[in-house]
Amino acid sequence: MLVEVSLLTLGMIILASYRLTHLIVFDKITEPLRDPFLKKEKTRSNETKKVPKSIFGYLLTCYWCTGIWSAIFLGTMYIFIPSIAKYLIFILSIAGGQAILETFVGVNIKKTEMYAEQIKQSKQQ
Repeated sequence: MLVEVSLLTLGMIILASYRLTHLIVFDKITEPLRDPFLKKEKTRSNETKKVPKSIFGYLLTCYWCTGIWSAIFLGTMYIFIPSIAKYLIFILSIAGGQAILETFVGVNIKKTEMYAEQIKQSKQQ
């Protein structure tokens, strides 16, 4: 069974997979999902960080691993139940595109603020 997918749909699935992956691996709202599979360890600099305590914990914190499973989930969902998948993909793709744009805008805003601070400090000297 071969499913034809337009470039627009493929782009939306890619953005949706990106956002779903980020949601699972990094976002605060999914921390309760990850926490049972993580343990706290002290680093050499005496900081505490969370590390996987099992393969499943690793899968939930590995961006590349979760990305594959997100792609499989969304792609399979689109093939077998497109009437439901299209809504999830639509929402996640908008959020994914927004997240990418915010990354670029946020980085540029921080750079602008940093340059403004440097100019202010150089004028004071």
